[in-house]
This record gives sequence, structure tokens and C-alpha cells, in this order.
Amino acid sequence: MAVITIREALNQALREELQRDKNVFLMGEEVAAYQGAYKVTKGLLEEFGPKRVIDTPITELGFAGLGVGAAMVGLRPIVEFMTWNFSILATDQIINSAAKMLYMSGGQFKIPMVFRGPGGSAFQVSSQHSQALESWYAYFPGLKVVMPSTPADAKGLLKSAIRDDDPVIFIEQERMYGQKGEVPDDEDFLIPLGVADVKRAGTDATIVARSLMVPLALKAAEELEKQGVSCEVIDPRTIRPLDIGTIIKSVKKTNRVVVAEESHPFCGVAGEISAEINERAFDYLDAPVRRVSGADVPMPYAKNLENLAIPGVEQIIAAVREVAYL
Repeated sequence: MAVITIREALNQALREELQRDKNVFLMGEEVAAYQGAYKVTKGLLEEFGPKRVIDTPITELGFAGLGVGAAMVGLRPIVEFMTWNFSILATDQIINSAAKMLYMSGGQFKIPMVFRGPGGSAFQVSSQHSQALESWYAYFPGLKVVMPSTPADAKGLLKSAIRDDDPVIFIEQERMYGQKGEVPDDEDFLIPLGVADVKRAGTDATIVARSLMVPLALKAAEELEKQGVSCEVIDPRTIRPLDIGTIIKSVKKTNRVVVAEESHPFCGVAGEISAEINERAFDYLDAPVRRVSGADVPMPYAKNLENLAIPGVEQIIAAVREVAYL
């Protein structure tokens, strides 16, 4: 296995799928000549040319709609948003067209496309560029929502998303592009959508974490191990469809749960997971499900305030100690 960054893993996935299927093409702002705002598309224009790696105007609604139309006639577009915050301008096409076309056409039109780009908090880019929108998109039937946390997951999940016949929302955490990890060299390496991953086995408490929170949850679990608490860390990887079965299996073993997320708590994914656990495994709980979420405020610009707004290892440890009655 090679040790590469999430950025490089995503680039590999894009290159391999462009090579594999001539119907796959990529478009977005600065994906071609500039090689991507975060260099995820580095080298792709040179290899595949301007008809398959396409720079678009600054018009998210326009090129998202172009992608939906292309998918309807058999192509497999990958639409990159420079940041998921800009996807807000394209939500009419994503929610009213991409998500609903298969249903409204009576199965006549599949929409095999991927909307991808960086989401969540970055480094001091303030309120309009630091939003976690996964719960928003997961709300709508017809969309699949994916959030990788490791280079291997990034590559395997993106390749599966590109091959999927439904529209996929693929959210990459902006702070994590440089994170390194082992990635299989196999060009057919795929991770199926809708399957969670147990990142660490444990017996005393379950921590459900996604994206940016996964490495923090693992660090918290290491520290808690020193305090005599064995934590199981589960990464759903796919928010919709949610592999609730893996989570429930862990809950029945540990009897205590903390759900960690960087997004706002109100109407968040952690709230949905908590409700599912209460409905399916209430009798197995020895303590109420505890959520650790980002501050319910617009993201501040000042670094010290930004640090306070994003959950850290200490908050996860405190939450686990609380459900373990320590």
C-alpha cells in the first residue's frame, strides 16, 4: 500500500474513473487550468483535455443544471463546488432536479452524477465559508451523502460514488486534505456506499464520529484507554444511506453512546442518530445518548473563537466520562 494524502487519494480516484469510463467528465470553477482550488484535480486537464475537464463560469446553479441534463442523457458528470457553501446557490438543481428526477420520470431517467468539494470548517474563512451542510442534503430522498475521513475511504468511496446511478453528495473536509494514510494500489479498490467502518474496537462506550471528528475521536479513545475506559469508534462514512445496523450492534455491546460532529446541534445528523438509537436500542442504554456538536452560532473569524466553536478531544472525553458516570 502507498501512503498518500486525502488530496492525492481523491486525485487518483478521479483519474482512474476518467480512464475507465469515457462518459465520466469533470467540471467546476478552476478545476482545469488552475488544477483545482485545492489541487485535487492536478494534472487531469493535461491528461484528458478540455472536453472532459471543464472550467466553468462562477455560476453554480448553471453548471449544476448542465450536469443534471448531461446525466439524464447517459453521461456521468462530476460537479465540483469550490466549497459546499457555494452549493447553496445550486440547491434548486440539486434538490428539485437531481434528487427527484428518477421518481418524477417513473424510472425513465437515472441521474448518475457526483457533486463534490470541500465542506465544513476551514482555517479562519469565517461564517459564509465554514458551514457543515450534510444534514440539509441528507434530508431529501433521492440524494446519497458521503463524508470520508481517511485517504483510503476517500478513494474507495469516491470511485463507488462515480459508478453509482444515483446523485451523490460527496463532502470532503477542507482541513483534512493533507492527512496521510495507507491506500490500496488496486485500481478497482471500492468501498460500498452505506457501510460504516469500526475504526477502533472497544467495550465500554461507543463514539460515533464522521469526517473531521474521526481523528479527534480516536485521540480521545486513546486517552480514555489510559483512564480505564475502552471506546469503540464508528465512522458511518455514508450519512445517507445510514448504516444504523453497525451502530446499534455496537450500542448493544457497550451500552453507552457519544455522537460527535462539527456541525450545529439543532436538526443535525447527531440528532437523527440519537433518535434511531433510542428507537432501536433504548433498553440497552445505561445512560442517555450524549451529543458533542459545534457551537450553535455562525463560525467566528477570530482564531481563538473559531477554536471554541469546533469540538475538540477534550469535549469528547468529557462526554464519554459523563455517560460512563466517571
